[in-house]
Amino acid sequence: MSGVRTRFAPSPTGYLHIGGARTALFNYLYARHQGGTFVLRIEDTDRERSTDESIQAIVDAMRWLALDWDEGPFFQSQRGSLYTEHIDRLLREDKAYRCYCTAGELEAKRKRAMDEGRRVMYDRSCRNRSRSAPGQPFTIRFKAPLEGDTVVPDLVKGHVIFQNCELDDLVLARSDGTHTYNFCAVVDDAQMQVTHVVRGEDHLTNTPKQILLYRALGYDVPAFAHIPLILGLDRTRLSKRHGATSVMAYKDMGYLPDALVNYLARLGWSYGDQEIFTRQELIEKFSIESVGKSAGVYNPEKLEWLNFHYLKALSASQLAQAVKPFVLEKGLSVPGDDAWLARMVVTLQERAKTLVELTDLAAFYLSDEIDIDAAAAAKHLKPDALELLQAVRDGLAATAVWNHDTIKVAFGAVTERFKVGLGKVAQPVRVAVTGGTVSPGIFEVLEVLGRDRSLARLEHVIRLMSDETAAITRLEP
Repeated sequence: MSGVRTRFAPSPTGYLHIGGARTALFNYLYARHQGGTFVLRIEDTDRERSTDESIQAIVDAMRWLALDWDEGPFFQSQRGSLYTEHIDRLLREDKAYRCYCTAGELEAKRKRAMDEGRRVMYDRSCRNRSRSAPGQPFTIRFKAPLEGDTVVPDLVKGHVIFQNCELDDLVLARSDGTHTYNFCAVVDDAQMQVTHVVRGEDHLTNTPKQILLYRALGYDVPAFAHIPLILGLDRTRLSKRHGATSVMAYKDMGYLPDALVNYLARLGWSYGDQEIFTRQELIEKFSIESVGKSAGVYNPEKLEWLNFHYLKALSASQLAQAVKPFVLEKGLSVPGDDAWLARMVVTLQERAKTLVELTDLAAFYLSDEIDIDAAAAAKHLKPDALELLQAVRDGLAATAVWNHDTIKVAFGAVTERFKVGLGKVAQPVRVAVTGGTVSPGIFEVLEVLGRDRSLARLEHVIRLMSDETAAITRLEP
């Protein structure tokens, strides 16, 4: 292991979303590329909003994406004594102070600054206060330098300069004794020897404050890389209205984890013109230097395209196991063993972009109760098709061996007998056994359905067509 240490530090106030997942991925890839260590830390200092459900959702999403961490998860809620020790040190060294301003006073100061067109920040009225106020609640604030500037040597954005006079005296601990994000993150990153902080550019404004805290505590400052935000197609910040949602929702929608990882990697990072990467290729090729400065644009159609590629690359047995939970979730049963399921999914593998779509397409295989499309029936199940269907049924029933080739021979005999093209025979049969006009090749469909189910469906439709009073609307053999 090299000395490189990265971390992903989500707040458990909700599910893991696309932006957070990409941040986790970039930290993971950089650590793996460098032969370093990837740490998972849960920043649960917000007691009101942090939940066990959110923690579990984050962990589940990380595991589904196979972003395996080397250390952790660590929880900030369990590290309070460590933060208190550091605050006591800052107070002793006159690098922090007690602020007795009440919430009402702070709000009045904020409103006055806004009314006067001034920058909204604490006026430091308690900074040089010499007397304590026993029994009165207080926060702990950091004594930020009042002059000079703080430079963030960002690995993505280059040098970013902040004037110290524009930086607030950061609250380190609230009046109830809980500690704040910026302070805890600095202590944790220093104690966990994090060498590279890779995070979204929305954290850039926190970075000068954190650099000042590192220096005040005598710690080395890690390297920072602020990656661009993800935007929707309309170039506004990504939100649910763009179709982006929690990572585990993508699992429920039938996306494969490798496809989503590949897609997230390309949101803001590139390697030439290559679009499709194995996980090992991502690890080998990833670098912070190749992360762009421009925002990544979330395109759901591209994600679907990638998922289609990954679905096609699965073996029949892999795809069968992947789709089985979706079949069961839909209340359908698998009328055969795993080998049958593998034969079934292969016929649909080139047609489905997601596992949910594949399950929907497979409905006619998985249930013998099928709604027959009215337009399809009107077009292809006309009286003149009855004799063709009867001939196909008889030919298939007489077939000794049931497979693609023998089924093809049976159809060939019917087309030859009636002097018609294959489509004239195949479409009525397709509607009769699948309920519609679009399906895999009719020989493959019948082979997978099997002799008994195929003949039962044909017989049922033939019976309905023979009864002039019957409506051909549902297949229930």
